[in-house]
Amino acid sequence: DTEIANMMATLKSRFVAHAHTPNIRYTQAIVNHGREAGASLSHPHGQLLGLPFVPGEILEEEKAFERFKGGCIVCTTIEAEAETERFVLDNEHATVICPFWSSAPYELLIMPKSHQQHLTDSSDDELTGVGLAIRDALAHLDKTLGDIAFNLVFHTAPSHHTGIYHWHVHLFPKLTTTAGFERGTGVMINIVAPEQAAAELRKAGA
Repeated sequence: DTEIANMMATLKSRFVAHAHTPNIRYTQAIVNHGREAGASLSHPHGQLLGLPFVPGEILEEEKAFERFKGGCIVCTTIEAEAETERFVLDNEHATVICPFWSSAPYELLIMPKSHQQHLTDSSDDELTGVGLAIRDALAHLDKTLGDIAFNLVFHTAPSHHTGIYHWHVHLFPKLTTTAGFERGTGVMINIVAPEQAAAELRKAGA
């Protein structure tokens, strides 16, 4: 738990430093594990990239937040999914689900319960809670599927964003290959229903 707390505190400190660095508009934190996920080193590691632009994926998420009329789409998802078959685990500060829009088998969404636009707005306890949820989600995946490759992606509001947003974390296990249909259409095919994936992951946690 202490190592998780230290890791999340370090991540926050780097995000703060990037936010005060000229020409950095967005900070992307990632973990690639396994060759299939693009990892270039065999030992555990993460990467932090300061970008002079806001990536298209984040711009699309910002638009989704703006289009959602019921308040915050992440807060609503946390409340709506708490009792569903897609729920995986939670703690005091975070909830983990297999979202109904999962684009890949066993895809997970880790959501802080506290509504904060930026990762850097979260308290140390809140960040630790999210870190523990990530750790436990990975443990559930490992027990269910073994040591699989995965991508862990942090999404936070751009440094100077003032609109609606709620930072969160995506966990993408690499179990399938993106083929011609997916690349040609942008439509992903998920061969494992999120309800089935969540049930298996909950069983691993039990």
